[in-house]
Amino acid sequence: MENFVYLVGAKGAKEVAVVDPAWDVAAIERAAQEDGKSIGCAVLSHCHGDHTNGIPELLARHDIPVYAQKKELEFSSELRQIGDAMKGLAPGDEIGVGPLAIKALHTPGHTPGSQCFYCAGSLVSGDTLFIKACGRCDLRGGDPEAMYHTLSQVLMKLPDETRLFPGHDYAEVPVSTIADEKRSNPYLRFPDLASFVRYRMRPRA
Repeated sequence: MENFVYLVGAKGAKEVAVVDPAWDVAAIERAAQEDGKSIGCAVLSHCHGDHTNGIPELLARHDIPVYAQKKELEFSSELRQIGDAMKGLAPGDEIGVGPLAIKALHTPGHTPGSQCFYCAGSLVSGDTLFIKACGRCDLRGGDPEAMYHTLSQVLMKLPDETRLFPGHDYAEVPVSTIADEKRSNPYLRFPDLASFVRYRMRPRA
């Protein structure tokens, strides 16, 4: 799946949050340890298994909270089965990771409770916004109208210099900016909802 898993924390602080723990928990733990960090919580961009399948193993070794958007908890029985460790976030809630505040932006479209994480001038975007692409809207819970609103009314209104860290390695570079995406991402260039929906929902090859 070529997922990106991120460790997010403040420079010089010990605690980090792991965003979308999946596939290789030992590698996630090793990356934290090699940087002298400890994992204080997990945060989920959405419920799909390629972003969450490491949670059981992670929780077996770390007594930490796991944060997902409240609408995603309503949508996903798999997330609800995680149990007491799972915590629901409302739009705009902030997660404290040491001295760093990670702001949860509700960004539906890929799923009803998809969320992106904004902090320190950077956006971790899960499967909502990719470099030169955006998330699928034809899976269960997908909504192209919601995706258009998310892109045009939420993410495109972030500062142009915001660095973009997507959930998958689908591009020639791993990191972009909102300004670069406004210039080169076709999904951010549609003038109206109808044209966006026609393009996003066109038959896949």
